[in-house]
Amino acid sequence: MNMLAALRYLVALSEHRHYARAAQSCHITQPALSNALRALEKEFGISIVKRGRTYAGLTPEGEQVLATAQRMLHEHELLQQELRSSASQPQGTLQLGVVPTAVPIATHFAAQLRQHHPGISPVLRSLSSQEIELGLENLSLDLGLGFAERLNLRSQRFELLPQYTEHYFLVRRAADTTRTQLHLGLPMAWRDAAQLPLCLLTPDMHNRSIVDRAFAGLGLQVTPVMQTNSILALALSVVAGDVCSILPGALVGAVRSYAELEALPLVGPELTTAVGFFSLSKASPSRALQAALVLAQDSAWLRHAARHSGALHSAPESAHT
Repeated sequence: MNMLAALRYLVALSEHRHYARAAQSCHITQPALSNALRALEKEFGISIVKRGRTYAGLTPEGEQVLATAQRMLHEHELLQQELRSSASQPQGTLQLGVVPTAVPIATHFAAQLRQHHPGISPVLRSLSSQEIELGLENLSLDLGLGFAERLNLRSQRFELLPQYTEHYFLVRRAADTTRTQLHLGLPMAWRDAAQLPLCLLTPDMHNRSIVDRAFAGLGLQVTPVMQTNSILALALSVVAGDVCSILPGALVGAVRSYAELEALPLVGPELTTAVGFFSLSKASPSRALQAALVLAQDSAWLRHAARHSGALHSAPESAHT
């Protein structure tokens, strides 16, 4: 039995919570994954996976094996990166978890990281804030990009690198259809936005709680006409239908090519949210993570991130910057 491979399959099963999807992510067949897990159980003399027709979770002993597997795989990746890298040419994978509303900025970051260090292979995952925190703690993620306010309560476990301050916009179909790109219009009050048919993220998304708090602060309770946990669906619902939405600047910047849309800064109050990278405080950083943390503090990168998010006052950069 290949112990390291079997442990990797166990971690994949825990992440996907589905035998077929876990096997697919490991590029093996489902029977091969099941056989490897049975061999792992035989090796330790315990039951690791709760038995059932579908995945039902891990046993208490299985959870212990999983925690050890995550640490071993993390250490294995660290060693591989050390052996393959030089001081100026880091090699390896960077696992990056990102809240959905920050995906456009994370994509810019991953592209710039690759430009600086072609040997680094970023893996970008769109995850909830809770999933990112869990991924950092169990070492399945190297770096997270999310809402700084969530870390204030758990600051001892994570280190924060502030990136940009997000602003919010009411996005709707534009009356003027002759424009060549999305139009940034005059400010709109949150109270007026509450009267419109809104498509919002589902309540389990942290961005939705930010929007709900803004309305609640005005004594308003808004019932959206449509909800989704997909950022793409959120933007396209406005393009395709008669609904409006509330998007942060990073997402507005990502849909600037849609000439049929306009974005109105929301005021009264002018709500802002700090977004930053965060990593586990006591984790040993890999070569790839070290390079990412350096870029995350680079002044040119921070200016780039600000231009593609926040209040969006300046024009977008050309594609090569």
